[in-house]
Amino acid sequence: QAVDAIGEGQGTIVIAPGTHRQCAVQEAGRIAYVAAEPGTAIFDGVACEEKAALVLRGRSAMVEGLIFQNLRVPDRNGAGIRMEEGSLTVRESLFRDSETGILSAADENGSILIEQSTFSGLGQCREDDGGCSHSVYVGHFGQVRVLRTRFERGRGGHYLKVRTPRFEVRDCS
Repeated sequence: QAVDAIGEGQGTIVIAPGTHRQCAVQEAGRIAYVAAEPGTAIFDGVACEEKAALVLRGRSAMVEGLIFQNLRVPDRNGAGIRMEEGSLTVRESLFRDSETGILSAADENGSILIEQSTFSGLGQCREDDGGCSHSVYVGHFGQVRVLRTRFERGRGGHYLKVRTPRFEVRDCS
């Protein structure tokens, strides 16, 4: 309801501490999704459109201080964030124990910045069709930057798979 209330405008959604078994689809606007207390707001196990906890196709989104966990969908690409168009900034967030952390479509005018975040226990490769899911998989986006971010306990696929010609990875482990 908060996402729909912002609509084509601009706003911040402050997410209370606790485990939230909800998801959201952003169709427009510029929205910041911010934990009231970093590391205490958890999106757990619910994916919209059989894609992700947050499906983003607005002008821009900012995610700060959130935890995404236990996301699984039939096509085995359940993500914390599915970035479909626009620009995305992710800061100080944790993606864990899911199929994928962040998965994007293609938006050659969009940009993605990930900083000071952790991706843990993500990814898988399937024996039946040889496909893999990854901690972060970015399609053809205008620019991708990953800064001061940690990747650990991968379960298959890549930690970071990027298909854009303009990307920067710095100070990551």
